[in-house]
Amino acid sequence: MSKANDDAHTLGSAAPEAMPAPDLPYRPPVPKTYRPKIGLIGCGGISKTHLEAYRSVGYNVAALCDPNPAATAERRKTYFPDAETYQAASDLLARPDIDVVDITTHPDVRAPLIREALGRGKHVLSQKPFVTDLATGRELVELAERNGLKLAVNQNGRWAPYFSYLRQAVKAGLLGDIASVDIQIAWDHSWIKGTPFEKIRHILLYDFAIHWFDIVACIFGDRPARQVYARADPSIGQELAPPMNAQAMVQYEGGMASLAFHANTPFGPEESVVVAGTQGTFRSAGPVCGNDRITLATAEGQARIELTGQWFPDGFSGAMGELLCAIEEDREPENSARANLRSLELCFAAVASAESGQPVDCGTIQKIHLA
Repeated sequence: MSKANDDAHTLGSAAPEAMPAPDLPYRPPVPKTYRPKIGLIGCGGISKTHLEAYRSVGYNVAALCDPNPAATAERRKTYFPDAETYQAASDLLARPDIDVVDITTHPDVRAPLIREALGRGKHVLSQKPFVTDLATGRELVELAERNGLKLAVNQNGRWAPYFSYLRQAVKAGLLGDIASVDIQIAWDHSWIKGTPFEKIRHILLYDFAIHWFDIVACIFGDRPARQVYARADPSIGQELAPPMNAQAMVQYEGGMASLAFHANTPFGPEESVVVAGTQGTFRSAGPVCGNDRITLATAEGQARIELTGQWFPDGFSGAMGELLCAIEEDREPENSARANLRSLELCFAAVASAESGQPVDCGTIQKIHLA
């Protein structure tokens, strides 16, 4: 038997030739000259990362709002000392000099705030997940479009260096048509114990996995997802109320995505991503949300990719930067709310499948209940 046949029989292959890493524009976008006054509504824990990111690239946060005045005072002192502070969102939104609003609140109060902001002529960056009801999401998208405004979603994972490079590689056609996406994450999610997040039954598939469902939707692009099958089960020894093990399989025409989330892993957390297409394969692995071992393999060989930056805070400056660039260039942002509805369809179908134990057709679940 020939050596080539031996390799095929044993699933082996010759070592690929090294090739230079393709130079792709993966760094967070920054508008050329547009620097509007930004108002941030919701000064909870995640707002620290938003404000740190905006300060790092020189964005102008002129107003902060939260019902808790101590929260706004702390954020102003730490990040933007010249910002005005408000307890009522309507007071911030009444300012005619605020052009862009970042709404970081929980979903139960977010949609009315987005609606009011759009009604007052503000461009909006919404925290993720965008909505819990797709009909509400479509209504907000249409309101923004009627008013000539941009409505984007803070899907910050898109600008994590490894995911941003992957998206650019797909856009450049380096992988060809996508055949499979495999993502596995093992980490310790116990920080939610005693917080409102612990009350969300499907915290993994809904609040956490939305980043990875969004990446899957980005990678497969305009190809519609057909069906999702998901499971969520408790992990042995877990001390949290929601299930800490979850998996989802998403079926596409000629392709499939598999996602595994193991959130009761206190030792050796790691994430791995493999995306295979007809022209190439992308692989990344390493710290959760910080993959640093990255390769791209094509017919020309294999490149080892060295990237700069981190998901926190680059993902957040990227989400806002893309919105500002879209306003400056008068185009739809890549992280538009309209496009994000496809990501939510995957997420909602996964939650429904985990509840029923049956596969769910994508697009059939229009609303999610968090409890």
